[in-house]
Amino acid sequence: MIARILTLAGGLAGAASLSQFPEFTQQYTQRLAGAVDELSRVVEDFDASARAEGLTRPEALSAMTGTPFVERRRIDMTRTLQRHAELRADLAALRGAGPFTRAYQMSHLDDSVIAKRAVEDFRPALPLTFEGITFAGVGLVLGALAMSLIANLVGMLLWPLRRRATTS
Repeated sequence: MIARILTLAGGLAGAASLSQFPEFTQQYTQRLAGAVDELSRVVEDFDASARAEGLTRPEALSAMTGTPFVERRRIDMTRTLQRHAELRADLAALRGAGPFTRAYQMSHLDDSVIAKRAVEDFRPALPLTFEGITFAGVGLVLGALAMSLIANLVGMLLWPLRRRATTS
């Protein structure tokens, strides 16, 4: 009886958790798009400055030498350019994915700053969409299976102790 209750509780917890995935990934994608837009402005500004001096982006970065401050700005800009490229690739992958396909695109939900801010603003809600209900169903099954497995393992570990207690 306790195993069934735990299995049901695990299933319900899994359903409640996983049903939020479609909405969270949508909010993450919106935040990601905002970050890409802002970084695009910085990159475009840098490229425009480089073009005004007749330089390519790599040439402009190489020209940023001479003082510790300028060297530090070169390192910062290199990091910004790399982050922009990575986030743009993540955004392209997520925008091209539907709610179910985003589950396979989990590797593109890995920016900790964006994820943290998405979680801060995220408000769980009852999913009334097809994908939300589907994810809830998958969560119910996975949670129930996990709790059932745990209950069975605990039962197997305790079984020799119960047998000894009844024979004494």
